[in-house]
Amino acid sequence: MELREGQVAVVTGAASGIGLAMARRFAAQGLKVVLADVEESALEKAAAGLREDGASVHARVVDVGSREQVFALADTAYEKFGAVHVLCNNAGVGSGAEGRMWEHEPNDWKWAFEVNVWGVFHGIQAFVPRMIAGGEPGHVVNTSSGDGGIAPLPTASVYAVTKAAVVTMTESLYAHLKAEHARVGASVLFPGPHMLRTGLWESHRNRPDRYAKSRPRRTPYRSLDQWETAMKEAGQEVEFTPVEQVADFVAQGIAAGRFWLLPESEHSDRQIKARSRSMLDRADPSYLENFILD
Repeated sequence: MELREGQVAVVTGAASGIGLAMARRFAAQGLKVVLADVEESALEKAAAGLREDGASVHARVVDVGSREQVFALADTAYEKFGAVHVLCNNAGVGSGAEGRMWEHEPNDWKWAFEVNVWGVFHGIQAFVPRMIAGGEPGHVVNTSSGDGGIAPLPTASVYAVTKAAVVTMTESLYAHLKAEHARVGASVLFPGPHMLRTGLWESHRNRPDRYAKSRPRRTPYRSLDQWETAMKEAGQEVEFTPVEQVADFVAQGIAAGRFWLLPESEHSDRQIKARSRSMLDRADPSYLENFILD
């Protein structure tokens, strides 16, 4: 799909991080952008910044876990701009679960699934039928992660499970679009290849009351800066990928029609090969041993 001036891109989780970087990248190429996010003040700031740069912007506060709100987003996008050509289901949260899986609070799982999995599904159902009916070239990008999308990080198992689901959902979407001979493509995004400075580490600030924790955390939430400091104190330097680089990678992937938006990485390649080898050999998942906690 060729990205052209006048097309319309919808991005969820667009008030900061990867989502805002993608919105800026699309706007720089002349696309009209629809921004959706659960944080109203950050969303207003993001929209204002884009407008100052000359972009045509529509912003709407949306909890992607709410089917009604996502469908309302689609209604307003079509009312405002008349079409949607690019859909980026990007909104995501970390659950804040602690300890072993059998110790997790059900609400940790319910909240993560509502945003990370149901949010993507709602986006697909709200937009894709209209994108197909419009008859124009289009593309859907669903944000996954190397954690779960490639192999799980057991210390973040809830998040990993949701991101594995996003990969399978996008594979299925790709097959369904092909079966319909649709002019709409699909990609699954693995942001990286290194760590990213995003608000994911502070997801708890937007946790809805309906999924509140039933008991206090045993340890305080740790910010990205705190985690980075701890890693440096342990003698491990951390590399970061600029979110703008991820946005460029997405735009290039859409233009090339690539399904796997997976940046080159020796670490990722080792994980993929080790996991595949384990499955083909019917062997235990030894690739997890470095992450298993005593």
